[in-house]
Amino acid sequence: MIIYSKCIAGGRGIAKPILQRAAVITLDWDTRQKSRFESTDSKGQSVGIFLPRGQVVRGGDLLVGEDGSFLRVEAAPQPVLKITHCPHHGTVFDLTRAAYHLGNRHVPIELQADHLKIEPDHVLKEMLESMHLIVHSVDESFEPENGAYGEHHAGHSGHTHSAHAEHGHGHKHNHHEHDHSHDHGHEHTHDHSHEHR
Repeated sequence: MIIYSKCIAGGRGIAKPILQRAAVITLDWDTRQKSRFESTDSKGQSVGIFLPRGQVVRGGDLLVGEDGSFLRVEAAPQPVLKITHCPHHGTVFDLTRAAYHLGNRHVPIELQADHLKIEPDHVLKEMLESMHLIVHSVDESFEPENGAYGEHHAGHSGHTHSAHAEHGHGHKHNHHEHDHSHDHGHEHTHDHSHEHR
């Protein structure tokens, strides 16, 4: 098994022919959030990923092996809810409003100019439809925004929030201890200190 312990975001600085020759692993979002996991690449080789705690792997990233080999990451299609505004009765502002409400619930969101994506959740689907948005279940890659999802280079340590459990999410998140004040004006519990002002 080849061990990969370094990640080059987006393969920056690596020549395109080298990127094209690299073996590929195709991973869903749940797996790409983990710092340590095993997989099989496109050449049938077993690979072990051992990255710094909290490191999130994105589609297009390049992993560097202990033997100097490269491994290109692709984001696998997975079930997601694709949210668009109604072309006849709504505006793009409706998506901004939806992103605000989803953000208040600490839901990982992929933001695009004309749509949002979130992981499947029937409670959130009903909420969004009540806001007159169009919600479709599709199988597509999922690349939520940087922020409170465990990326060190985003300048924000990872959070684990009970919102995921509330809405029936079954994903596994990396746990990080931190003291961080939140003032979101909504009801759900945080296990960390709120003492600093």
